[in-house]
Amino acid sequence: MEIRAGQVAVDYVEHGTGRPVLVLHGAGVDHREAQACFEPVFNGVAGLRRIYPDLPGMGRTIAPQTLRSADDVLDTLLTFADEATGGAGYLLIGHSAGAYYAQAMASRHPARVAGLALVCPLLPGVRNVPAHRVVAGSGDIGDEVFRSYFVVQTPEMLDRYERYVAPAAALADQAALERIGERWRLTPDHAPAYPGPALVVAGRLDSTVGYAAAADLAEDYPHASLAVLDGAGHALPHEQPELLRALFAEWLARVQRPT
Repeated sequence: MEIRAGQVAVDYVEHGTGRPVLVLHGAGVDHREAQACFEPVFNGVAGLRRIYPDLPGMGRTIAPQTLRSADDVLDTLLTFADEATGGAGYLLIGHSAGAYYAQAMASRHPARVAGLALVCPLLPGVRNVPAHRVVAGSGDIGDEVFRSYFVVQTPEMLDRYERYVAPAAALADQAALERIGERWRLTPDHAPAYPGPALVVAGRLDSTVGYAAAADLAEDYPHASLAVLDGAGHALPHEQPELLRALFAEWLARVQRPT
């Protein structure tokens, strides 16, 4: 399916009916990774319409030359959210770079976002990033990208990588991603921190963004649960699915709780 957001035709898939849930994937992949990681979270949960867009320059969403910065992408995503939800309130989930945009979307329009979940978020204040370390598996299977992404390097994780991550590489518009990446920092937003039910999940072994900057968000968000998971890196949604599902169940319960 496709929705036009300004000059960008955003390709997306959706599942279920009810309150909208917008799920944003990370850089260099497409909706298939987010869908594979987060759909199991919603097993048995009724009344949620999960929406998985391909971000500009990835998957089947073409990034026109007019998109030249992260701010341009953010504007596109805000317009897409308005169109896809019909102006209704929605839940917002992001992984990695998707979490960077999700954080900004919630800050810009907090009244529209009923709940915010950030998994391994890319943030400007990244620091204390640990060296990559394999904690399970031989460390000698898969390609270089797999071995640098996963800390759990088992045949099961390799299968997930080959099914849900690697296929997106052929669709990524590298020129567009480089163009946008030259201005990847969003314009500072001086709005108050997002006040709604939030969840921040980070991998202790995340050698891409670390966990220290994510942990800082617990101080910024007055209603955030924070979890730093051992035995997980940047591919945390693949590597710790049961823990992720439990954390999301708690978050969804808070979202549905009367205020």
